[in-house]
Amino acid sequence: VEIESFVHGALCYCYSGQCLFSSMLGGRSGNRGRCAQPCRLPYEVLDEKHSSLTGEASYVLSPKDLCTVQLIPELAEAGIYSFKIEGRMKTALYVAAVTRTYRRAIDDYKTSPELFEKNLDYYRKEIAKCTYRQFTTGFYYGKTDENSQIYDANTYIKEYTYIGIVQDVDENGWCKIYQRNKFSVGETIEVMIPDGSNRNLKVLGMEDEDRHAVESAPHPKQEIWINLGEALEKGYLLRRKE
Repeated sequence: VEIESFVHGALCYCYSGQCLFSSMLGGRSGNRGRCAQPCRLPYEVLDEKHSSLTGEASYVLSPKDLCTVQLIPELAEAGIYSFKIEGRMKTALYVAAVTRTYRRAIDDYKTSPELFEKNLDYYRKEIAKCTYRQFTTGFYYGKTDENSQIYDANTYIKEYTYIGIVQDVDENGWCKIYQRNKFSVGETIEVMIPDGSNRNLKVLGMEDEDRHAVESAPHPKQEIWINLGEALEKGYLLRRKE
């Protein structure tokens, strides 16, 4: 039997495929892949007499995100055939960064367990470049406890900004992108290479869709040509450290 196991992403308090809370509170059906994540909101807990048990609203239904990259050896040896990573309602940057990292970690372990251990900190750092919440290993080591929960805040940690994807490259090596967030000439951009490595390049020049020189790209989804000093390949993702 080919076993699939969920290894990375947001955890849910509701049974998979049975959530109506999102429809009732957020007007979007979790059963149709459009969850409004009502569990991420603050709530006050009351007893049967409607007396407050928490004193004030807190995040009583807000678990940490699942991350099991360090468990790949154990999961692989357990016979799991497919590792499932959350991608629904996530950005292309998130999906690319997480799947690329897990792919490299799996390949490294298959090459050599020693290589996997050597690169473990690298895997964690790459995953932390995505927008994420604090991490937990969920139920892989037994029942969860209070350390798998976030009670005092619901803030996502964001260290990198999504710039865009290389759509085309001209004869001079300039790259066309549809930018997702503002950036300017002179800033350093991190290019994500499919093999799991990264390359930091400075924005040497920028032109609008009419190939007129500009200093920044302030409008979302604006067509921009950028000169990074070397030609890249179509499909490469660009991000910038906050």
